[in-house]
Amino acid sequence: MTIHWCGTGLSAIPGLRRLLEAGADVTVWNRTLQKARDAVGDLTDRIRAFNAETLAGQLQPGDVVVSMLPGEWHVPLAETCIGKGAHFVSSSYISPQMAALDEKARKAGVALVNEVGLDPGIDHLMAHWLVADYRASGTCEKGNVHSFISYCGGVPRHPNAFRYKFSWSPLGVLRALRSPSRSIRAFSELVVARPWEAISSYTAPLPTPESFEVYPNRDSLPFMALYNFDPAWRVKEFVRGTLRLNGWAEAWADIFAEIETLKGEAGEARLRELSDELWARYAYEEGEPDRVVLCVSLKAEKDGLPVYHKSYVLDAWGDLRGSAMARLVSVPVSMAVEAIGAREIPAGVSSAPHDGRLIDRWMKEMDRQAQHLQIVDHLG
Repeated sequence: MTIHWCGTGLSAIPGLRRLLEAGADVTVWNRTLQKARDAVGDLTDRIRAFNAETLAGQLQPGDVVVSMLPGEWHVPLAETCIGKGAHFVSSSYISPQMAALDEKARKAGVALVNEVGLDPGIDHLMAHWLVADYRASGTCEKGNVHSFISYCGGVPRHPNAFRYKFSWSPLGVLRALRSPSRSIRAFSELVVARPWEAISSYTAPLPTPESFEVYPNRDSLPFMALYNFDPAWRVKEFVRGTLRLNGWAEAWADIFAEIETLKGEAGEARLRELSDELWARYAYEEGEPDRVVLCVSLKAEKDGLPVYHKSYVLDAWGDLRGSAMARLVSVPVSMAVEAIGAREIPAGVSSAPHDGRLIDRWMKEMDRQAQHLQIVDHLG
């Protein structure tokens, strides 16, 4: 099995190096050869200029293509993999176009694995663990009232006035701010046009509890089925959201106001211009530590009293191994590649595994990658 790792951007390197250091059969593909050589040239000379047709010509049945490229490449590469009998891995959300490939992938006997980064990825593993633990706890009853939250954010280890720094191009963050979200709050569906319209405060159960600003993102509702929520459960709250340092909304107020005015091609051009401005001013400096906080919590109440309440909490920051964001995005990707090689992931389109054995193995590795990882029993 040859692993074709495409893309050596800032979020890709720790996972790629992990595979190379383990002696895996890896070919590295990148648009800029020198960047790839700078990143992993001490471990391999099998570095090729990325070209989709050239890559397709190299693929053999059973190979794995890892796409750490921009999102528009994922579906074309996955389609190529199906035609070649090869597998595919990315850390990105499963798009409708990717989901539509499920039947073809199953028939071809290939796995198209997505959502195996940080968020989505590690958050899925935590959610699967919590729901399985709750179902086995003896407290699980359909009449219970259920509350689920999942908040994740990359923030500066040393806070700045802007309350944020960028690990890569700000364009994705700016576009996300223009996207509506859907979640459940107070037993009702909550649809929010802009994230800053639903900012609330959340106290993370870290060793020293710490408060953050949080807001829902994307559409949380489909994840209830993914996390094995019983359709008959009463759900008071269900939200997957983003976590930011306190003061973030105030620091970004002018950006929010401008984003609201952008429309059409001129608006998209201004968004790119704004992205470049923010990258120039607020990118991480060489060696400057970032921080990642991820909290996933499940609570069940009966007759107004909690009968189950646990949180899975991760806190990590940049160190000599690289940035926290890069480690927590790319190392799970590398573990998905290993799981495919061990035939532990079935054919078809899938996200981060829900199998308990894989979750335990992956989370042990995340414990090594993070400075703090803990399951908090709020009733214990």
